Amino acid sequence: MTTAAPVASRAAAPNRPADVIFKAISTTAGVLILVALAGVAIFLVAQAVPAIIGPLPEDDSFLAWVWPLTFGTLWSAFLAMVIAVPLAIAIALFITHFAPRRLAQGLGYLIDLLAAIPSVIYGLWGITVLAPFMQPAYAWLADNLGWLPLFTPPASGTGRTILTAAIVLAVMVLPIITALCREIFLQTPRLNEEAALALGATRWEMITMAVLPHGRSGIIASSILGLGRALGETMAVAMVLASAGAVTFVLVGSQNPSTIAANIALRFPEAHGITVNMLIGSGLVLFAITLVVNGVSRWIIAKTTVDGGR
Repeated sequence: MTTAAPVASRAAAPNRPADVIFKAISTTAGVLILVALAGVAIFLVAQAVPAIIGPLPEDDSFLAWVWPLTFGTLWSAFLAMVIAVPLAIAIALFITHFAPRRLAQGLGYLIDLLAAIPSVIYGLWGITVLAPFMQPAYAWLADNLGWLPLFTPPASGTGRTILTAAIVLAVMVLPIITALCREIFLQTPRLNEEAALALGATRWEMITMAVLPHGRSGIIASSILGLGRALGETMAVAMVLASAGAVTFVLVGSQNPSTIAANIALRFPEAHGITVNMLIGSGLVLFAITLVVNGVSRWIIAKTTVDGGR
């Protein structure tokens, strides 16, 4: 009799009004997200079809028109992640395992505050401070390392290059990746860290053996969130980047590719006719890129979790 009552109460628990209401709210929220996502996809496809199948101005094809924008979007986001991810991991490790407690708290708050700065402010900072500051460095790279394809001369005279835009994007995604990595590193089991130190490992060896493997999936997830921000950033890139619609890997030149989001922001206010469909079509491409990136990231995280569990 004493064991039957708890079993009966647990069986009846899911039928309580609170559980029923919570389940209904959760299910409704999940369905609404899917419906909203499907609605966005349907709208983009419907509006992009005229640009995809119809004639465009100057006898240009939609693929030829959107390819430079897609390249610029992927290239700038890639450069931003190359800069931001190692820096964010290093800052998170310093805050969690090296810095004194007071310094760690202050530095953590400072990094978090970067996320509250509007993108327009980042754009103004990139134009007025970063671009003039980096221009002599670009000239030096073009003069001394111009034999490398990334630094082919001539260098930009204003400093408003794809590399400058990537640095601005890296600063913008830095607080997202750093904050998540910091919380992930703090979740590392204390016993694992103490065991590594007890075996004679240095602090860095302990981090490589215990902290980084434990937070591997979280690092990937935080990086993907930062990548999503970099892919969709609009105003900062539109303000900083002096784009010419070129498809080039040169980091210091004046002929730079544009991005999809920045191009939409700059051209949509004056767009009309088929141009609107072209811009919405480019938005569809960005939407597809985001879905692919998130899908691949979920697969990587799942595979990493399974392999780590083994």
